Amino acid sequence: MSVLEGLKPERVFYYFEEICKIPHGSGNTKEISDYLVKFAKDHNLSCVQDDSNNVIIRKPASEGYENSQTVILQGHMDMVCEKKDESSHDFEKDGLQLFIEDDFIRAKDTTLGGDDGIAVAYVLAILEDDTLEHPSLEVVLTVDEEIGLLGAGALDFGQLCGKTMINLDSEEEGIFYISCAGGMTSTSELSVRFQEGKGIPCEIQVKGLMGGHSGAEIHKNGANAHILMARIWFALKEEMLIQLASLNGGSKETAITRECGCTVLVNPEDVELLKSEVKRLEEEFRKEYAGIEEHLEISVTTKEATTASVVHPVDLEKIVFYLVNIPNGVQKMSGTFPGLVETSNNIGVLELTKDSLLASSAPRSSVASARDYISDKIGYLTELLGGEYTVSGIYPAWEYRADSRLQSVMSEVYEKMYGEKPSIQALHAGLECGIFFENIDNLDCVSMGPDIKGIHTVEERLSISSVQRNYEYLLEVLKELK
Repeated sequence: MSVLEGLKPERVFYYFEEICKIPHGSGNTKEISDYLVKFAKDHNLSCVQDDSNNVIIRKPASEGYENSQTVILQGHMDMVCEKKDESSHDFEKDGLQLFIEDDFIRAKDTTLGGDDGIAVAYVLAILEDDTLEHPSLEVVLTVDEEIGLLGAGALDFGQLCGKTMINLDSEEEGIFYISCAGGMTSTSELSVRFQEGKGIPCEIQVKGLMGGHSGAEIHKNGANAHILMARIWFALKEEMLIQLASLNGGSKETAITRECGCTVLVNPEDVELLKSEVKRLEEEFRKEYAGIEEHLEISVTTKEATTASVVHPVDLEKIVFYLVNIPNGVQKMSGTFPGLVETSNNIGVLELTKDSLLASSAPRSSVASARDYISDKIGYLTELLGGEYTVSGIYPAWEYRADSRLQSVMSEVYEKMYGEKPSIQALHAGLECGIFFENIDNLDCVSMGPDIKGIHTVEERLSISSVQRNYEYLLEVLKELK
């Protein structure tokens, strides 16, 4: 049974629901890519699917637009996969369970993938509708955007002829982005030795943080669960012997970590001291993040005394030193665009394996040298501690273009339709526009999208009314690009 049946524009919501039935997390895009290829064939449209599963679909210009410049419509098909701890959802094989809450579409206990599933739904509705007026279209849908813009990085740009591009990967209606930061994925690997430990297992959980996208929401200065956990260890080790047995937290370097958990072994006589210290730290953190992290919570659960494999104390000291000193959060604000974060870093993933600690971060900046300096600092810290440092998924910044015809047309259409000017902004989050800008000479590009709240979190929700307005607006822009 269709949950979104009856919502308008009908075909946009039809395709959005179809997409949500297909598992399409980053790294798991073959099925949705094949779906797009089948769509193109069913509608007699030219289509290319590359080895990375990127898809390009072409549609000829409508009557009267044959001499207009080709327009690229661009988005990505992968989604961030986050779920509540109690959820049994399997992102590898399960479709999303959609429901409507007031003006919003949500998914039960998981992320929704409105970022960027709504872009895919928009373009499919446009591609199938032969009554629309528009120039020739090149629809480019990439993979693995959420893990470093990998699909765009592997794209053969020689296949594209368009030099005007509307990116559909923004999340605020009425805000048009004309520049974005560059970034990368940085990974530190610290070698870890284990030894036998004895004591009372204490499970410490940091939870209740707001999290969010490390590009779009890092300016809110929320807490990172990994950093709070490191501060707990830093305080506890001054008071007692703590032995780290397990650690889990975060799944994406681009997502600000909402929760982090660990198990430490302590001597029986230190259990109450540990609980009181954690309670004290919880109160201190709440004061530090007053007005921001209203639901911050740190819990301690104890079990019976046991023997377990624990991290060697010297290596635990290295882990704590690394996490206490790694750059995290906003590093510098822009001097060009007031209120814009220029440079930041987010440590999003910590994984303790049988022989190492893996820590993945997302350095970003609209200035390449500043982005690289953050990376160099993390690398220096890692190598000082005897670890190995690697970077991947490097993507460039998208530079502001003062003579943008597309921006002028889009602003004029918006003002005509809604009686007010749109907000023209630069974005700290990375967009694929930077890679397209680097590879297509004289690219004229603007990024837009409907209202999506809580992206990359289980609170993600897509505004129904905003989707409708945004779609009507997009069609009018295409009509005006004659």
